[in-house]
Amino acid sequence: MIAVCTAVTAANIYLAAPLLPLIAHDFGSTPSAVAWLASVAQFGYATGLLFFAPLGDRVNRRRLVAVLSLVAAVALLAGAAAGGTYALAGAVLIASAATVVPQLLVPLVAERAPAHRRASHVAAVIAGLFTGVVAARVVGGLAGQAFGWRAVFVGAAVLTTLLGLATAFVLPRETRRRGGPLFAGLTALPGVVRHSPDLWRACVRQAGMYGAWSALWTSLALLLTETDGYGMTTAAAGLFGLFGLAASVVAPLAGGLVDRFGAAKVVRSAYVVAAVSVPLFWLGGHVMAALCAAAVLVHAALVASHVANQTVALTATSAPATANTAYVVAGFAGGAIASALAGTAFSHWGWGGVCVVAGAALVLGWTATLARRR
Repeated sequence: MIAVCTAVTAANIYLAAPLLPLIAHDFGSTPSAVAWLASVAQFGYATGLLFFAPLGDRVNRRRLVAVLSLVAAVALLAGAAAGGTYALAGAVLIASAATVVPQLLVPLVAERAPAHRRASHVAAVIAGLFTGVVAARVVGGLAGQAFGWRAVFVGAAVLTTLLGLATAFVLPRETRRRGGPLFAGLTALPGVVRHSPDLWRACVRQAGMYGAWSALWTSLALLLTETDGYGMTTAAAGLFGLFGLAASVVAPLAGGLVDRFGAAKVVRSAYVVAAVSVPLFWLGGHVMAALCAAAVLVHAALVASHVANQTVALTATSAPATANTAYVVAGFAGGAIASALAGTAFSHWGWGGVCVVAGAALVLGWTATLARRR
């Protein structure tokens, strides 16, 4: 149930990305002019994480999951009724801020898993998360082409309500486990990261990895649908997201590798795979086979890195929910910044500019942690 709920709620963050051409047409704009909506969703998610995810160390998660699911659903319905880009952006921001349910549930799974199988258990939930990301692109693109982008938002609201409330119902009952102010976890974030080099390294490396993936994946609909690119329909471009299923397949494998060989080796290997995918993405601007191969590689690299880094984050301190908040906020902040830069790069320099942004994110993520280690 946790994995399924994670899939449905995570899909909300990426709901707008495959629908950008339809949204632009509806509002009388161009897809590149509304590409910033994808960044709004990620900034909203990062903001929600800062305020809500640390509460997992302090409050009953059942009630929090139910409330946040309802808030996200209401915001999605407001987005479906939006009459302009800015109203839609506000709705997407609120919906994404409330879509932090997966990061309330992952620490719960890590706490209850046996130590020698912790990464495998976390990987099962992460597989659900990436399945939701793929579904947002594939199902969202197909449904948007058939029924319009507003119907997709309504459907997401219904699913979020049903799965969120069902998951809240089956979660174990908990009592408040930590004293002090309700949002003490938020103020403790800087200190937690500063006093844990392992957590800091996991945060920075995942920010670089997620930045590279986000720059490429949120801009891909523009390459696939614009006449200067492949000129596909929204539905056809959405089907391209099926390559993201590589993440769902890799996640359990990565969990086993982390349990057996350790997180550091898995992260190093993931960065190598991601570095190979960037020039393939650049070539994929003109060669479809290269684009397909790059899509598989970058998803495999992202999920392997995520499983390894998140396992480290969840075990690096005595406050797993707070540490997990720092980790996921760092990742999504990197993704949001890279998405914003990629949208601008695509407008000015085309697909090659997007690939440069992705490569720069990987370089920064890796070299920054090397400097800290020395």
